[in-house]
Amino acid sequence: MNVEPSMRVEDKLYYNRYLVDVGHPHVKVRAHTTPSPQLLALLKVCPARCYELNDNGQVEITVDGCIECGTCRVIAEPTGDIQWSHPRGGYGVLFKFG
Repeated sequence: MNVEPSMRVEDKLYYNRYLVDVGHPHVKVRAHTTPSPQLLALLKVCPARCYELNDNGQVEITVDGCIECGTCRVIAEPTGDIQWSHPRGGYGVLFKFG
């Protein structure tokens, strides 16, 4: 039996490359003063850790590292907390194996 050495998710994500579509993020967080439970959940469930709390306690997203897995779409799009769309052609994540 061949056992591969363990590798952290963050290390694997490092191999991916992104083409950022400046001015056209494919995920937007709805303006809010107090984050909903769905937005707070995104801080923990996003595998690329794209969501963060800012100094005012609001949830923000940086789409540059998004792997487009759709987890945030399942959790927060039905409540209207985020707007999600596919990146425009040619932009977004380029997966590489590592």
